[in-house]
Amino acid sequence: MEATAEEVDQAVRAARAAAPALADRATRAAFLRTAAELLEGAEEHLVEAADAETALGPVRLTGELARTCYQLRSFAAVVDEGAFLGVVIDHPDATATPPVPDLRRYKIPLGVVAVYSASNFPFAFSVPGGDTASALAAGCPVVVKAHPDHPGTSELVAATLRRAAARHDIPEGVIGLVHGFEAGVELVKHPLVSGAGFTGSVRGGRALFDAAAARPVPIPFHGELGSLNPVVVTEAAAAERGEQIGTGLAGSMTLGVGQFCVKPGLVLAPEGAGGDRLVKSLTEAVSDTEAGVLLDHRMRDNFVAGVRERAELPEVDAPVTPGAGGEHTVSAGFLTVPAARIAEEGAYDLLLEECFGPVTVVARYADDAEITAVLSRLPGNLTATVQLSAAEAAGESGRGAELLAELTPLAGRVLVDGWPTGVAVAPAQHHGGPYPATTSTSTSVGSTAIERWLRPVAYQNTPEALLPPELRDANPLGLPRRYDGAQEH
Repeated sequence: MEATAEEVDQAVRAARAAAPALADRATRAAFLRTAAELLEGAEEHLVEAADAETALGPVRLTGELARTCYQLRSFAAVVDEGAFLGVVIDHPDATATPPVPDLRRYKIPLGVVAVYSASNFPFAFSVPGGDTASALAAGCPVVVKAHPDHPGTSELVAATLRRAAARHDIPEGVIGLVHGFEAGVELVKHPLVSGAGFTGSVRGGRALFDAAAARPVPIPFHGELGSLNPVVVTEAAAAERGEQIGTGLAGSMTLGVGQFCVKPGLVLAPEGAGGDRLVKSLTEAVSDTEAGVLLDHRMRDNFVAGVRERAELPEVDAPVTPGAGGEHTVSAGFLTVPAARIAEEGAYDLLLEECFGPVTVVARYADDAEITAVLSRLPGNLTATVQLSAAEAAGESGRGAELLAELTPLAGRVLVDGWPTGVAVAPAQHHGGPYPATTSTSTSVGSTAIERWLRPVAYQNTPEALLPPELRDANPLGLPRRYDGAQEH
């Protein structure tokens, strides 16, 4: 199934040829809704195929497919509304300094987009996922590099999306699909590819990011690479509800066998009685978690080796030892370490790297200075979470605000008294963060993900008859726009 360079070229050229069929907004909104409808109609078959390849389970996969279909319909609504075009019209003003000519600006599709599927979400972050949905919504055809952990599912989903395209007279080439490592490299280098979206490892994503930048004509590369997703539990919060926090942490770090990109991988918990209750509760909850299957044996081997290397560090304890479960499974667990050990550079830097699977590190701090010291050493993250007491959350002390100020520079999404696993598809969502969480400031979830696949163009002193309909004074398409400095409603 490995695609040759010639096959990659054919897929990209077919995608480019399909682009004009996406020009009409009503057509592509209808296409997205039909895609959701056909995916739902094939739910039983798709879930069965995905479970056979990933062992994620029918319940999890059914929910993920429903999320994926909701996302497709959400982007159809974005297309219908038209605000994503960012229409701005400024009429001439000879009195301004310098004088303003007639200027009309909106956004147009970049072109063919390369999408690199994720291993851990065979629907929501793969062939029909957020990168594909947002690119199609922007008017960009897509060529997907399938993930090797679910190639059959990828083929079935791509075929379903092509059937949806055909119902609206859109060429099937609008959704291309290629397999293989070398095909992925060829794809990002192809001169007709205008942008790329990636979800995966830091190593793989960085290699593709560098390749995208090294092209004769560089292209935007929007990669989600890796994240530790730190959690800070205040001393007052631990004293008030340490048991509840421990149970919640266990559920979050073991969800999906710890294979979520927003799994909390580092937790700063206080020394003392409150922190002890948290650890005891976490121990009980994690001990009751059944062993699970990781997506492939390479990930399983990396998890077992990574946990072993971390556990061998001095002063690192394992109240519940994570590692190999059975021949194909892994068992959940967690490690504890004094926060002072990871507050300075050295061998403990390993604890500041993501370990993919059902494990987290609980760093016990002595005072607020140790929290600050650890946070100052963290790389960029998708999320950062703080667990506060009721008084701190109500602003009765300044501690809550202080911690939010410390966490905000570290992450794209900051949570208070919650858990990061679960990324809602909503207009205000931001699923991104400082490098290495992502390679850009954009989001891959939520309506503004469409902005990654658009570029602005302005027309100056252009006769009305030559303007695109979106930029004409009469506003024949009824678009939201900014008109002579004011927002039209």
